[in-house]
Amino acid sequence: MKLRSLLFVPGDRPDRMEKALGLGADALILDLEDAVSLENKESARTNVAAFLNGSRDHGIKLIVRVNPLDSGLTQTDLNIILKANPDAIMLPKADGANSVQQTLHTMQEIGPVVPILPLTIETPGALFSLSEYQNVQEKLYGLTWGAEDLSASLGTKGSRDQEGVLREPLKLARSLIVFAARAAQVPAIETVFADFKNEDNLRIAANQAAQDGFTGMMAIHPAQIPIINKAFTPSMEEIAHAKQIVEAFESNPGQGAQQINGKMIDAAHLKLAKSLIERSL
Repeated sequence: MKLRSLLFVPGDRPDRMEKALGLGADALILDLEDAVSLENKESARTNVAAFLNGSRDHGIKLIVRVNPLDSGLTQTDLNIILKANPDAIMLPKADGANSVQQTLHTMQEIGPVVPILPLTIETPGALFSLSEYQNVQEKLYGLTWGAEDLSASLGTKGSRDQEGVLREPLKLARSLIVFAARAAQVPAIETVFADFKNEDNLRIAANQAAQDGFTGMMAIHPAQIPIINKAFTPSMEEIAHAKQIVEAFESNPGQGAQQINGKMIDAAHLKLAKSLIERSL
């Protein structure tokens, strides 16, 4: 599953949803939560369901962000959305395995059950339930996190400094997401970069995320998509080197370590090489 860029699209804007299909994102996050006012929730559900029921031959994953469990709106969202077969449900304000299981229980009562992409660590307490996601890994689409909401909860002066670097408390949360996703064996999706006009700092953040183990990144503006896609697409040189590692081990199946270009490589390098090749397909 290739999820480099995931673009947020307001659920109450059907014109934007249709246009977003041609913007190059690997997935669209059709938003019923923050992007939609309370009075427009009902029409947004209808719009998103109609969009999901349209042609699906575009190959783009369609994820719906429902309202959080404590809003009283989640079941109503799912009643409408699940019948239209989204690829996944994004669960905001997620807090460990219990929130996933509660959402799954609601899905089972309604009908279709689809994978869940928890939007984690939007509140400080959710940091301490990250290890629980490995207990429900077969139900997950990935793991991501919310820097902006967490920043507001912590009272930091914005999520990033003037250079686009995350504030120190948020760096800890970001790192733990990678650990939690790897423990659950699901993709780790980087948070949004809110300053969408600052392409230079976005490029730095996206490249850093790719180097740190994230497999994709959420976007809030179409202009961010090409930058994110490039950051999470292995270069020809990286692919060639990865194939060289795989071929070396296939040629010497009984040898635990190999030497390539003057460097020793072992099973850990082989695992990384295979992962990189898979992401390039």
